[in-house]
Amino acid sequence: MTGAVGSSAAVRRVGSPAAYWAAARPHTLPAAAVPVLVGTALALRDGLFAPLPALAALAGALLLQVGTNLVNDADDFERGADDARRLGPPRMVQSGLLGAAQVRRAAYLAFGAAALVGVYLIAHAGWPILLLGTASIAAGLAYTGGPWPLGYHGLGDLFVFLFFGLAAVCGTYFVQVGAVTATVVAAAAAVGALATAILVVNNLRDAETDCDAGKRTLVVLLGDRFGRAQYVALLAFAHAVPPLFWLLGTAGPGVLLGLLPLPFAFVLGRTVLAGESGGALNALLRDTARLELVFGVMFAAGLLL
Repeated sequence: MTGAVGSSAAVRRVGSPAAYWAAARPHTLPAAAVPVLVGTALALRDGLFAPLPALAALAGALLLQVGTNLVNDADDFERGADDARRLGPPRMVQSGLLGAAQVRRAAYLAFGAAALVGVYLIAHAGWPILLLGTASIAAGLAYTGGPWPLGYHGLGDLFVFLFFGLAAVCGTYFVQVGAVTATVVAAAAAVGALATAILVVNNLRDAETDCDAGKRTLVVLLGDRFGRAQYVALLAFAHAVPPLFWLLGTAGPGVLLGLLPLPFAFVLGRTVLAGESGGALNALLRDTARLELVFGVMFAAGLLL
């Protein structure tokens, strides 16, 4: 997943703290926070809100996101996916502002800090969190790294859906409640769909350079038209969940607050179907991330009404 980085003089200094911050891609962090927000809203709705585990879940999610972003910065450059033709925001290793080894060390620190947070959550909620945390770190490292990187073999979309949707929402709920319900899984799927939509835009924009680098995303494997249809389907699925909750009696009419960003989603879907490509998709990438944030906030608020 990607995000904009600043263009200040501080960022342009080789090895500066600002360069590390840019490599962490702070604009992607809402994608890690939204699942925790929704999972916590569900726990609060059920009268089982636990503040310390919720805060720990948020810290762990943010650290895992940062670690994955840092690994991705180094690996994509070394595998040739990030080169001089890059259409998205600049990457720190590709720009020469940080070395790959430096970025990887920072990633390991982020994953290590996430593991420390996980020790508390494991003590609080038990062995399922050990399995979930281990899988999350392993997947973050294997997304673009290792001998068989997930993102290079058409599994990036599944990775994002599972870990930025199902795992994050269900894990947040579990550490507070000790169980997971079908309602939590459905809410998690809605969040995961929008997180995946962000990746789809990224893959549509980078299809040419990804193909040349051997990065077989679903867009590369199945084509541009598939990617555009996938994007619209993901947005439609996410926005179908709030009214479904209401119709099934899972939540009150307040949950329809989740439909407030629907007109914005419609505009984004129409833009994708119109065939925007290349660097023109950078704005759509930013707006899709904003859509996930607004949807998450409204959906969470609606669950509490």
